[in-house]
Amino acid sequence: MENDLLAKLSSYSGKLSKGQRTIAKFISANYDKAAFMTAGKLGKIVGVSESTVVRFATELGYDGYPAMRKALQEMIRNRLTAVQRIEVAKSMIDDKELFKSVVGSDVQNLQATMEEFDKDSFDNCIDSIVNAKKVYIMGMRTSTALASFLGLYLNLLRDNVVVINNTAASEIYEQLIRVGEGDTVICISFPRYSSHTVDGLLFAKEMRAKTIAITDSPASPFSSIADICMYAKSDMVSFVDSLVAPMSLMNAIIVAVGKRNREGVVSIFEKLENIWTEHDVYESPQS
Repeated sequence: MENDLLAKLSSYSGKLSKGQRTIAKFISANYDKAAFMTAGKLGKIVGVSESTVVRFATELGYDGYPAMRKALQEMIRNRLTAVQRIEVAKSMIDDKELFKSVVGSDVQNLQATMEEFDKDSFDNCIDSIVNAKKVYIMGMRTSTALASFLGLYLNLLRDNVVVINNTAASEIYEQLIRVGEGDTVICISFPRYSSHTVDGLLFAKEMRAKTIAITDSPASPFSSIADICMYAKSDMVSFVDSLVAPMSLMNAIIVAVGKRNREGVVSIFEKLENIWTEHDVYESPQS
């Protein structure tokens, strides 16, 4: 794979200086740690100067060390095990400022999501949801919560919304058995990507349904399959997946779908309020 940094290290090995080969050897053996090191820290660990690390990144064809580190982070996003995530978190999270570290990471994910927002893709996503005969929503593992949230609200805004349950692989096809042309299938997945969700997306494509992927980056395996891709950053926080930016994207999708049929939405929620009051769904406000 051309953009895989480890593959580049292998192909460039004969062109590197002795110091640069030392850097390459360390990264190959410790990519999970190197991906989150500054140029100075990496140089100190392998015994070379910071400028040697910067020149190393340039030699590999990157605009600078930050660009190389970003490429390395993208490459490993789906490779890190839960145990490796915990080890990486030791250098990323200040135990004395744990709350600020975690929330600060979520804020950065939100900011990055806003900066990379593609309005055309978003508008096409909303069109596909509004105009579909039937909408299927699929998210496995930690993305199950996102799929359930999106399904809950879309079911209030339109008919024929189905959330695919997180079950055995064979049962995914059973739940998608009637999918076809005119339907829209939304697949939600973030690192570590669910292979079952990939299988479901491929099946939906074969059945000629419109497909939407909500994932983290163009490097995601869903990007080359789905008709429409929406990206939200989901960098890891230790062994926990950060779903703040993806959830914010869900909110935007729900609001946009609702605005397409404002009168219908108002009517639905007026009926719901009467039902909720009649059946004591919510606690009554204290007088």
